[in-house]
Amino acid sequence: MAVYLDHAATTPMLPAAIAAYTEAMSLVGNPASIHSQGQNAKRMLEEAREAVAASVGCDPIEVVFTSSGTESVNLALKGLFWARSPRRRILVPGGEHHATMDTVEWLAAHDSAVIEWLPVDHDGLVDLAALAAAIERDPDGIALVTLLAANNEVGTIQPVAEVAALAAQHGIPVHVDAVSAYGHLPIDFSALRAAGVSALSISAHKIGGPVGIAALVLSRTATVVPLLHGGGQQRGVRSGTQDVAAAVAFATAASVATGDLDAENRRLAGLRDRLIAGVQGSVPGAVLNGASGDGRLPGNAHFSFPGCEGDSLLFLLDAAGVSVSTGSACQAGIPEPSHVLRAMGRSEDEARGALRVTLGRTTTDADVDAFLAALPAAHAQAARAGLAARAPAPFRE
Repeated sequence: MAVYLDHAATTPMLPAAIAAYTEAMSLVGNPASIHSQGQNAKRMLEEAREAVAASVGCDPIEVVFTSSGTESVNLALKGLFWARSPRRRILVPGGEHHATMDTVEWLAAHDSAVIEWLPVDHDGLVDLAALAAAIERDPDGIALVTLLAANNEVGTIQPVAEVAALAAQHGIPVHVDAVSAYGHLPIDFSALRAAGVSALSISAHKIGGPVGIAALVLSRTATVVPLLHGGGQQRGVRSGTQDVAAAVAFATAASVATGDLDAENRRLAGLRDRLIAGVQGSVPGAVLNGASGDGRLPGNAHFSFPGCEGDSLLFLLDAAGVSVSTGSACQAGIPEPSHVLRAMGRSEDEARGALRVTLGRTTTDADVDAFLAALPAAHAQAARAGLAARAPAPFRE
């Protein structure tokens, strides 16, 4: 039986979300239409918006539905940057998701943005002293600060409130990429907004909703320049006919994911800790990456296996019926040494030996047992193969 331990890439749709999605898809009506069917669609859409808003502690009007977490990040970063012109500096910790890295690098290449990469420590935590120093050098020239709520590869939880407090002293907007944290950490956007956070990105398919819908939570007081223009939907921030059925399914998943958050986190953390102990017992050379205990996402276990290719381990485990990952699933299937580990100060060989195991709502003790049973043989075979010769990969701090 196949064992799925790649929930950070995507997690199975919840049965309740599938049922809600199917029922909503059977109805017709554009929520912008004024006839009864259109108004029924609008009611369903706005009730879904209210449920998603409740899941992150924001006002419904602050929820802007998008097509993906990547679009939400792009809308936040480009929109805030353009609205803050002529300010050019963007402060970004090392090891961010490629949705952020590639967006700010596009702004640098095409719109004269100046990216300042902030150092992270051995566990992937942003250096708050370096952030404070970067702000103090020229606070009036900073367009925005952006960071992950929790690292999507190693699971380290970032000090978002402290970052926001430093930026708020100078009125600098902060964007938080919470796609990997949503459904695993409690999120209270009203408190974050008060601390200085202007925008927060989340996605449905990470919590048991459908692929193809996400949201940018945008403060009432934040100004962004939209990426899309047209009908002026969603405060004019994101024009286009909204997907009612997907929003309904998103709302259903959001209600489930946040309804039993504490209990599910305790369950996942117990499974994670047993998995970590099992890996370290069976492969003594394995190195756990990221923060420990409560400092990491409850379903995340990330290792480096010295002398092994992470790709080799992945394929060998896959052949044994266990699905894991070497890192982010957002590089179009292109394997590369973990840029997150490189930002954390690891060598290229250590970064090449990375393996990410992520647990979710469907993970059982039997799944953990199956992974631990398959790992020793896969590791022995990968270790015999060693590291493949290759040209050095570019390193972006």
